Amino acid sequence: MKLLNRLYAQRMNIDLRHLRCFLAVAEEGGFTAAGRRLHLAQPTLTRNIRSLEDSLGVRLFERSTRRTELTDKGQTLRDTVAPLLRQLDSALQDLQKGEKLRIGFSWGLPQGLSRLATRFGEEAGVGVEFIRCDTPQAGLDTGQAHLGLLRGEPLPKGLRTVLLYEESRIAAVPASWQLAERTALDWAELADLPLIINTVSGTTFPDMWPDGRRPAVGAECRNMDEWLEQVAVGLGVGTAPVSAARRYTHPSVRLVPLTGAPTVRAYLAYPSHGAHPQAARFADLAWRAAEELQE
Repeated sequence: MKLLNRLYAQRMNIDLRHLRCFLAVAEEGGFTAAGRRLHLAQPTLTRNIRSLEDSLGVRLFERSTRRTELTDKGQTLRDTVAPLLRQLDSALQDLQKGEKLRIGFSWGLPQGLSRLATRFGEEAGVGVEFIRCDTPQAGLDTGQAHLGLLRGEPLPKGLRTVLLYEESRIAAVPASWQLAERTALDWAELADLPLIINTVSGTTFPDMWPDGRRPAVGAECRNMDEWLEQVAVGLGVGTAPVSAARRYTHPSVRLVPLTGAPTVRAYLAYPSHGAHPQAARFADLAWRAAEELQE
């Protein structure tokens, strides 16, 4: 420990990245194997080792075309650094125990998001839990969630977002209406019908139709369950992303394919400032795995 304290006091440009690279090369016996272990390109790894040697003013490895061996100074550093880094890793893992990344949603999580959360927990050491929040920002606006699944536009200000996918829409029609017998409806037809609006987490509003040809509001509600019940009792029709057909059914509601309708975009969002340290990492992982989220 005294050695490391002295090194950090005198060589402030040495950081954990350099030491982890050094230890990987020392333990793997070469740059190629160490690069695979750290998921680093060999030129990057070589630069880190060279920077460490330059900062210390000593040679840590003897290199040849056939092998890479530790010098006496390199062996001393390896013997000192290895147990300290393991102790540090253990301490950091202990700090992460019990930490949760909360993802808020108002309805209908993508099918693959739970699998992604499991994988993230295994890789990052941080558990993920999903919480239903019937708020405009799926819990981001109340502090209940670290990330929120948001649908539709415009998006609230003060958030960073990643686009996950786009969905077509279905129409929800009272089963007692003659329209329920149709095999498809057109978006323009809905302008002549009363519209059920979910004011909190909905994706359909009268101003989405042209001015002068907009549907009247049949009823308002605050969540998906209320929306479905108001359609069921015949207060009007509604529209929702097509994934709702897989998640929600009601004996008094028919879900009918809808043509000519704007798509619904699904985003994963987190605060631009003061976000959970793992929020951006999970959002990036979700963006990269977007194709598998709906499988």
